[in-house]
Amino acid sequence: MLQSIIILVNMEDAIDLSRVHKMLSYIEENYDQAISVKELERISHYSYRNIQRIFKYACHETIGAYQKRLRLENAFKKILYTKDNLISIALDVGFANQASFSKAFKQQFGISPREAKYQKEPLFAQAKITAIAPDQQLKPDIIYLSPITVYYQSAFINYTHEEVETAWEQFLQHDIPPAGTEFYGIIADEPLIREQLTCRYDTCYVSQTINSQLPSKKIPGGRYAQFAHHGAYETIEDTYGKIYAGWILDTELEFAHTPIIEKYVKHPDNTTDTEELLTYIWLPLK
Repeated sequence: MLQSIIILVNMEDAIDLSRVHKMLSYIEENYDQAISVKELERISHYSYRNIQRIFKYACHETIGAYQKRLRLENAFKKILYTKDNLISIALDVGFANQASFSKAFKQQFGISPREAKYQKEPLFAQAKITAIAPDQQLKPDIIYLSPITVYYQSAFINYTHEEVETAWEQFLQHDIPPAGTEFYGIIADEPLIREQLTCRYDTCYVSQTINSQLPSKKIPGGRYAQFAHHGAYETIEDTYGKIYAGWILDTELEFAHTPIIEKYVKHPDNTTDTEELLTYIWLPLK
């Protein structure tokens, strides 16, 4: 069930959306560190008791559980996309040792970190991905981006077309973007493992003319593998399947564990032809 980040305390006082987003962003940026109660209170300007209630309502989990999930999710990305050893990964994401990391990882994903690193077949089978022939594989363009400042709103959803559309409908209630506005989606959870998680999905736009009341953040600059999805968004999972079943298995490139970005180049607001719809999928590279 889609839950808006706009929530109520005692069913009377509206929560300041920017405070909630600042808190979420801070936890996301410091997921691998110990986060103090005083720091969360300073950022959000709420008491810790109210912070816990807000977080539980918005994210369906406690702050501690959310931080642990981020650690495990980022560890999974490092396992999939880097050559780092498991001990280094465990320490990098904030676990004290490999034993506690391995136990938590298996509880979350049903496979051990070693199986995830060296035996990807269970993961691919779970995601219903089958290998495709080299001549059918998608080939990306390697692009370089400068950081992009976006206005955004977060939602915790199941990553399906219907819930993504609902998130956009709620997002666009804040402003009516003018023609030429650029739209992006930030997928905080790895699409390959998203069925195990409730996905944090950020609806975003870039505009020089809107004085938005929404919080802002930066899409990281750097190097990305850019894939093109043509046609309706309902079929974008097919494109992700082709990426993971083909090129990504053979490439020598290493991937960063920052979020995957979707840029909606041709969308229903600027074209009426479904066949002309175009979405870029940007996979971050080291």
